[in-house]
Amino acid sequence: MSSTPAARRGTRVHVVSDVHGNARDLARAGDGADALICLGDLVLFLDYADHSRGIFPDLFGTENADRIVALRTARRFEEARAFGARLWAGLEGDRATVVEQAVRRQYAELFAAFPTPTYATYGNVDMPPLWKEYARPGTTVLDGERVEIGGRTFGFVGGGLRTPMRTPYEISDEEYAAKIEAVGEVDVLCTHIPPEVPELVYDTVARRFERGSRALLDAIRRTRPLYALFGHVHQPLVKRMRIGATECVNVGHFAGTGKPWALQW
Repeated sequence: MSSTPAARRGTRVHVVSDVHGNARDLARAGDGADALICLGDLVLFLDYADHSRGIFPDLFGTENADRIVALRTARRFEEARAFGARLWAGLEGDRATVVEQAVRRQYAELFAAFPTPTYATYGNVDMPPLWKEYARPGTTVLDGERVEIGGRTFGFVGGGLRTPMRTPYEISDEEYAAKIEAVGEVDVLCTHIPPEVPELVYDTVARRFERGSRALLDAIRRTRPLYALFGHVHQPLVKRMRIGATECVNVGHFAGTGKPWALQW
């Protein structure tokens, strides 16, 4: 983190999301900032840009990764699930155990890369029960909670909503809305998924609408935070837009860019 006293130059926060295994750049993401915020998706299960990277190709090979990406991109989710089930059935060992072991290896490296202080919430591909084992002193995990940074109040809501992809931390709309309500009025609202606005949820490369939150959109309109920060959509149609008084920002696909988004006041 920066060695320049925040009192003399204000406060600078770096924000990342969708880290997906990029521990090398994560270790530098806090350089020059007073704090790092991470909006989740630390795990890399399958890289849609490079099908040779991630837990899935490590277990089943790149050719099978090519196939399942093609099926999912074509929205042939039932075929993708059936294909995946056949692969898992041929693997030695219990599926849940194999995946957890792979995730643990990634978490050990990624949490070690977090600078101090880091404020983090979960993404939809993360496994929240494991985070308490890897979060070191200096890393604060928040979900449906608030924290003050440099005199501003930040609210955090993690996870995603349910989809045909069935990623690990998908929850019901009602549970998600309850966490939004628990956060209440804040200066900066930090979530993994975007508000439900077509321009913010459409992925131009995957060519599909990801799930955004209507409850989040309603909260932005009602409570009018200065900023709403999120990730989840890797190649959004629009990266930034205003909703009333709120600047809504997709902070970027950190796995691909390696660069944090900066907020200074």
